[in-house]
Amino acid sequence: MSTGFPQEDAKSAFARERRRRALARIAARLRHEPDDVSSMLPFEEVVQALGRRAEHDLGVMPIALDSIVGSVDRRVGEFDREFRPASPQLRGRWERIAAARRRGEAMPPIDVHRIGELHFVADGHHRVSVARALGDTTIDAHVREVETELGASRELRLRDLPLKRHERIFHERVPLAPEARARIALSDEWRYAQLASLVEAWGFRASHAREHLLSREEMARAWFEEEYEPVVAVLAETAAGGEGTETERYLRVAMLRFLLLHTHDWTDDVVARLLGEARAPGAEDDTLVHQILKEMR
Repeated sequence: MSTGFPQEDAKSAFARERRRRALARIAARLRHEPDDVSSMLPFEEVVQALGRRAEHDLGVMPIALDSIVGSVDRRVGEFDREFRPASPQLRGRWERIAAARRRGEAMPPIDVHRIGELHFVADGHHRVSVARALGDTTIDAHVREVETELGASRELRLRDLPLKRHERIFHERVPLAPEARARIALSDEWRYAQLASLVEAWGFRASHAREHLLSREEMARAWFEEEYEPVVAVLAETAAGGEGTETERYLRVAMLRFLLLHTHDWTDDVVARLLGEARAPGAEDDTLVHQILKEMR
């Protein structure tokens, strides 16, 4: 509600946004949400995790305010992910900008970097915060697009960056075609490293069998078509491998095959023994074997 006095309205708006942040923090604690749910994303850490490819200047254009979730200089303790002010020290500048907006003064475009669906503020944090507080849905921005090896959706959180980093490294080691790449999904960053090692070992054996060294692209394609897809199809048909994605089920069985039977072959006997181990009760002495069996049962 406007009182007709821009400065007073600006003061009220700042106090309201501070209250909203406090209430949001209380609600997050009651929901037992991780601390990083409301944390602003740091641009450089996101770029490092996703892998920088190229950068382009896109000029000035309107962008959605709710796509702005991070900062280039990561202003810790100043704003949260929703750009609500987190510190009372922001009051002076914030209220001056809010009062100017109330008086109808034009604001210059902010400066942002774009990664996938996300934007990171280089200049204009207070303008973004005020615009959101006043109910705007878009803001004019000078956009520099940063292309990365992996994309970034609006669900990206700080805790996702280690997983994204390992996912990127996996795809550097195992360069699959886009349609095959989309099917590889793991929820634990270290399992990407395990899977990459399994694929490279498979590629080494395949190179010997073919009597020539496979390139990484050839290795990735052959592994996916000759090893991954057939095994995944059998696991789906037999409802074996435990919960999770098809990649998680494949990795459990492939790891178990080597740990228990010291082989990389898929003979009838190997399959029968693995399925029998997965369904048998009892614990194993080997910690990793026990963990895999536990996940499969």
